[in-house]
Amino acid sequence: MRVRVIGGGLAGPEAALTAARLGCEVDLYEMRAIVDGKPRLTPAHQTTGFGELVCSNSLKSESPSTAPWLLKQEMRRGGSALLRLADETAVPAGHALAVDRVEFSRRIAQAIQAEPAIRVIREEVTRLEPGNAITIVATGPLTSDALSAEIARLTGSSHLAFYDSISPIVDAESIDMNRVYFAARWDKGTADYINCPMDRAEYNRFFDALVEAEAAEQKEWEQLEYFEGCLPIEVLARRGRDTLRYGPMKPVGLRDPRTGKTPWAVVQLRKENLRADSYNLVGFQNHLKYGEQARVLRLIPGLENARFLRYGQIHRNTYICAPALLDEALRLKEEPSIFFAGQIAGVEGYTESIATGMLAGIYAAALVRGEKPTPVPRATALGSLVHYITHADPKGFQPANITFDLLPPLEEELRRKTRDKKERHRIQCARALAAFDAWREQDSSARVQGWPRNAATS
Repeated sequence: MRVRVIGGGLAGPEAALTAARLGCEVDLYEMRAIVDGKPRLTPAHQTTGFGELVCSNSLKSESPSTAPWLLKQEMRRGGSALLRLADETAVPAGHALAVDRVEFSRRIAQAIQAEPAIRVIREEVTRLEPGNAITIVATGPLTSDALSAEIARLTGSSHLAFYDSISPIVDAESIDMNRVYFAARWDKGTADYINCPMDRAEYNRFFDALVEAEAAEQKEWEQLEYFEGCLPIEVLARRGRDTLRYGPMKPVGLRDPRTGKTPWAVVQLRKENLRADSYNLVGFQNHLKYGEQARVLRLIPGLENARFLRYGQIHRNTYICAPALLDEALRLKEEPSIFFAGQIAGVEGYTESIATGMLAGIYAAALVRGEKPTPVPRATALGSLVHYITHADPKGFQPANITFDLLPPLEEELRRKTRDKKERHRIQCARALAAFDAWREQDSSARVQGWPRNAATS
């Protein structure tokens, strides 16, 4: 039986490459395509390429003993194809893993093309056909209306939706380098971020213009229920004058080497690619009219004459109520031949989407072999992430990033003995990696032909 993977973003290609590596024949469906010489896209995508990153180019922290680091270490040990490609296309970003968006997408396409077990089908899927095929739904936040209706029909409950906003990108040549400086927060990692410092008067002028700026026209289908972890900057600003200074414009740890002082506020710019010819405004996702964005953002020191290669915008983010619908193997409880992965499954973040794609590929391959999928242990970061989305309170459920709060806490006695928070996290990481290694080596899922015995273990 072939595995059908729906979605060519991050989770879909990861699931397809994983299942193929484990001996499955895979059909990978992607609705974005060239039709009659013209690209058929979604409201947020700009290309038909696999793995297009539409919001940020960062896969978060690589600092040891942080939760994002732990998740990526488990994925590396599991042989994640897309994480390997992310490592290969990384751009300098201090202590974070950020990628060259274009090269990353190109490498994913190459990997899929080089895998003879994967057949790419450029068409929209509108029916899931439970029982007739093993299917991984990885259609992400922009699942089509037709497939959304099919999911709602199949699950017997309404799917949920919130809205993400995309950060602007600026042409590097249009940045006034005399007004900015390079630095990484607390000097961790290399100084790869451009920092635009503001004094108090500059910040207040920017703040006032931002809260008065006109929002983009609301579409009929929009019900603006934002995800708390990705709020538009103008929404944050309306919570109080200093909210931005404690959020995306936080100056702490970003001393200006030219003055020796810490600015009142800072806007950080991060490289989009290795050529460093474009930068995105970190945390500046918004839903303002383009003309208003140009007016307000040019109040930022160094961006007075900025040329914007992409303005911020909003897009729909669709996801299912995973706690009510999915088991710990990411399958529909009522239709166990159908898996969900990526943002539609209720995780938030690029790394988390790739991670669930990897797991869905492993679990689907087990089902193809006639075996019962064995979920990754709860003690791991992967297992804790899945445990959250499948055991959270269905009422008011919201997607989650990986954090230490999701992992099992240390025993009370050990917590009393270990007062240093970083040391507690180090212990949690060591336990999680040991649990993952044991699962990988002992489970039948890890003993199939093609499992990467040479995967990184450090």
